[in-house]
Amino acid sequence: MVRPLLSPAERERGRRLGATLRQARGDRSMVEVASAAGIPVETLRKIEAGRIPTPAFFTVAALGAVLGLDLAALAAVCSEVPERPAATA
Repeated sequence: MVRPLLSPAERERGRRLGATLRQARGDRSMVEVASAAGIPVETLRKIEAGRIPTPAFFTVAALGAVLGLDLAALAAVCSEVPERPAATA
């Protein structure tokens, strides 16, 4: 099965998700967080790097629970549309 290419907006949303999770992880190791969430460390690494921009819902839910993140708030952060720079005339 071939996956369709992601749009730039979808890739940006994945980067925001990764940055939010990385910030919430703080000083905790990837191994500790991934183990507590029941996911492979490499999966967490790829999500944080934005290389998995559309992780499975249950993966995000598990990470949110471990990191103390509310899923609605996490969705809001990831759904924000970044402001475009003003066009110069």
